[in-house]
Amino acid sequence: MTQAGRAVGGPGWLLAVALAAAGCSSQGDAPVAPPAAPTVDATAPVSPVDSEQGRFLVRELVRGLEHPWSLAFLPDGRLLVSERPGRLRRIDLAAGTVSAPIAGLPHMFVRGQGGLLDIALSPGFADDHLVYFAWSEANWRGNKAGTTVSRARLDGDSLGPVEPVVRQEPRLSFGTHFGARLVFDDAGLLFVALGDNRASAAAQWLDHLQGKLLRLHPDGRIPQDNPFVGHEGARAEIWSYGHRNIQGAALHPQTRVLWTHEHGPRGGDEINLAVRGGNHGWPLATHGLEYSGAPVPEALATEPPGLVPPLHWWPESPAVSGMAFHGGAVVPAWRGNLFIGALAGRGLIRLELDGERVVHEERLLVERGERIRDVREGPDGLLYLLTDEVDGKLLRLEPAGR
Repeated sequence: MTQAGRAVGGPGWLLAVALAAAGCSSQGDAPVAPPAAPTVDATAPVSPVDSEQGRFLVRELVRGLEHPWSLAFLPDGRLLVSERPGRLRRIDLAAGTVSAPIAGLPHMFVRGQGGLLDIALSPGFADDHLVYFAWSEANWRGNKAGTTVSRARLDGDSLGPVEPVVRQEPRLSFGTHFGARLVFDDAGLLFVALGDNRASAAAQWLDHLQGKLLRLHPDGRIPQDNPFVGHEGARAEIWSYGHRNIQGAALHPQTRVLWTHEHGPRGGDEINLAVRGGNHGWPLATHGLEYSGAPVPEALATEPPGLVPPLHWWPESPAVSGMAFHGGAVVPAWRGNLFIGALAGRGLIRLELDGERVVHEERLLVERGERIRDVREGPDGLLYLLTDEVDGKLLRLEPAGR
């Protein structure tokens, strides 16, 4: 395996389906009570952090969130935060309050990496009050699950009625690799990033929704200009395929192209541009190895022609999660930088870009030792982070001396 090409071994990839849920912890199917109710603490510690671009402060806004996964900013200044065990909360930083769990969510497959995942507001939220959410839904036996995207109207402290937008079929996960990120583009179409369910070969199968990036109308209808519309044996929802486990997605602020990143196995985390109809290679080509150190069994000895190469990749996996471009209104030196959370790397990755090239990387917050699950730029131009812990936090990164 070299920097020049993605690596490989063994020709029998079509027959190999990796269903093992290695490293998956079972939490059961019922929501688990957090250790304490989440709280906003105006007196919480503010920690200085030195960056190559100056000194910053990390402000702990909320504590006691159980494995928070995603956040969204409401038009009235409040926030929604999802907790993986199946809870959605409203946070009012000005009032110093965290709501009880919002009612109306469906029963979820809360096991391993499964539960309530990404959330996104409808582009017309001010009028329709629709919240979109990705979650793991069990099959009829209850032993496997896939990612479902639903939407529901937020009305006070409840959601309803819940309407399905798309379901990952078949459901192959025992508790890992659900994805999932939700992004609306400028035309109001919804991109849905789905993991491979640890069924690696299925990422290449166009009749499966494992390891795929989907493009849909907000109600789940299929745009007629999707690349596989009318192709026999292919799901028309698919925009691109050959993905392993997408955990971050964001529109580039200038080009408006969707950027995504995904977990590799042992090494090979990568950043991609969402190419219409593109095959991004997994598991035929990868810069990573199996967790055992052995070659990925489905990878080919020679990379097939026509695969979309990653824009950037890491030899050692930081376990990337969450993605946000910085507008630079508050920190001009960070304008256009890409910020990515690191779970295994326990920190915040700052990438400087030259067009579509990564030209410099800085690791921030590593001294805190916290798994960063989500990264968002708020309406105030500041970066907000979620830590994926039993006692998870909502953090804000501020320049010192504001």
